[in-house]
Amino acid sequence: MTLTSPAFSEGGTIPTVNTCKGANTSPALTWTGTPSGTQSFAVVLTDLTISMAHWVIYDIPAATIELREGVPPDENLSGGARQGLNDFRKVGYGGPCPPPGKPHRYVFKLYALDAPTGLEPRATKNDLLKAVKGHVLADAQVTGTYQK
Repeated sequence: MTLTSPAFSEGGTIPTVNTCKGANTSPALTWTGTPSGTQSFAVVLTDLTISMAHWVIYDIPAATIELREGVPPDENLSGGARQGLNDFRKVGYGGPCPPPGKPHRYVFKLYALDAPTGLEPRATKNDLLKAVKGHVLADAQVTGTYQK
């Protein structure tokens, strides 16, 4: 399975529009190579530099091959996907917002799952990782950087 973003290349700079300095909208994500038996997807965005969750979205329908730019910060999305709490304690996407200094690395990780998570909205990254344990058919990631 492969995960990409039309907004930035692997290891590239995440556009300002997708950060706290811009509109703070989620970038578009696209994936291919969905494994047979996939029943749902989940995506987690983590700042690897400080191990902070910026986005937790799950129960994305199995027929989905992309998330468009600007996913609204709603607990329940059309199609059945749900969003959890990021480490800013808000539902939905919270864009990169590091302190001034060295660039931080942000990893968007996609999980193909053999079942829906069964989680209610507002689950945390840890809740999600516990729920998907033993259900991951494949995963893929794309990494971007950002600095103020």
